[in-house]
Amino acid sequence: MTDDSARATVDEAYGNPRLAALYDPLDPDRSDLDVYLRMAEEFGARSVLDIGCGTGVFALLLAARGIDVVGVDPARASVDVARAKPGGERVRWLCGDATELPPLRVDLATMTANVAQHIVDPDAWRASLRGVREALRPGGRLVFETRDPARRAWEGWNREATHAMTEVPGVGALENWIEVTGVDGPLVTFRWTCVFAADGQVLTSDSTLRFRERAEIEADLAAQGYVVDDVRDAPDRPGREFVFVARRPEGERGREGQG
Repeated sequence: MTDDSARATVDEAYGNPRLAALYDPLDPDRSDLDVYLRMAEEFGARSVLDIGCGTGVFALLLAARGIDVVGVDPARASVDVARAKPGGERVRWLCGDATELPPLRVDLATMTANVAQHIVDPDAWRASLRGVREALRPGGRLVFETRDPARRAWEGWNREATHAMTEVPGVGALENWIEVTGVDGPLVTFRWTCVFAADGQVLTSDSTLRFRERAEIEADLAAQGYVVDDVRDAPDRPGREFVFVARRPEGERGREGQG
């Protein structure tokens, strides 16, 4: 996995070390991960590939339950934060993406939060689905969420609605907000601005998400050889998210490796 290929796809929010260190303190409530922990238990997963693992919150929760975890993310700064956390040695951390995985044979692969939507290029999306499928054992599952475009969540992403002042231990007061900068069909681009009171530095990160329709995702999964077992609701965001449960069919040979 090359650093050059990773850096080419990383937003500053995840790739800038100063901003990556703020991800957890600015978003401390990760109850959205509870549904994924329950599904890992539901499916009896003993090995998990966490795609877009970021600062490692979910991967470390899994590892604390005795699950073998591989966490992969293109943002070196975020992976460094994850690796340095207590218990970080329990996880195999990789800097890269789902298109360049080593040989694996995992029970479950996950893309939590906005990870799936960050893969905006259609070719990269299809290649990512293929890469994940190869990393799953036959019968293994891919679980991910994506926002329902019909809810038009981006209409609430403006400075007035998202502005916050936060005191971060060891950093000081932070002012931050999000503003949409463009909408082009299924692509929504927005800018996160963070102002550090201690030294006055202003850092920004531009991100783009692709809002895919349910039928489009189901077709993409089928085209890459998955069986869609279920499309669930996110229990903490009812009616706003699709949670896909897709399976690699039994009777296929995967790339041998340890998850």
